[in-house]
Amino acid sequence: MPLFVIVRHGQSQWNAENRFTGSTDTPLTDLGRHEAREAGVLLKANQPPNFGIGFTSVLQRAIETMSIILDEIGQPDLPLEQSAALNERMYGDLQGMNKHEAEVRFGAEQVFRWRRSYSDQPPNGESLADTHARVIPYFNTEILPHLQAGQPVLVVAHGNSLRALLMELEHISPEDIEKIELATGTPRQYDYDPATGSFRLLPV
Repeated sequence: MPLFVIVRHGQSQWNAENRFTGSTDTPLTDLGRHEAREAGVLLKANQPPNFGIGFTSVLQRAIETMSIILDEIGQPDLPLEQSAALNERMYGDLQGMNKHEAEVRFGAEQVFRWRRSYSDQPPNGESLADTHARVIPYFNTEILPHLQAGQPVLVVAHGNSLRALLMELEHISPEDIEKIELATGTPRQYDYDPATGSFRLLPV
């Protein structure tokens, strides 16, 4: 059964500054690059991968994380596809704002709803439901066919675009997805059964 691995990018500069990053194209920090290397080390140590193709968003923090991982696992020339469909959700008026300052301005409970809920939209931004509506069609048409053909696939993207994908892979409800957060630079591995179309979460 082909391997499917998803990784949230390493720490970005705005992650380090506790800012809402969203679709803003911020670079990795030194810690973020270290996290990406460690992700590659972990993949190579636990189950030496031989990916057939990789996918990233069009944002540099995901692209650089992918490049570091591929160097670490010895697949620097892996064919890659980039798409804005995998970008982080757009946080609208919150982008660039410090999260603590946002809590002072709008209230901690409201900011939590904007960050974690499935359907709440930040002002002029995307909800997780909006993100789900672009991620899943892209996954079904561009990524899933490679798994169905038996190719191992690596995806490096963002906390919310990957949370949207987790809902499909693990059959997570809108209520339960609120409790799930993906750490930066930490791989999540599945095997895919083409006969049943199901994904099984593997230990990392």
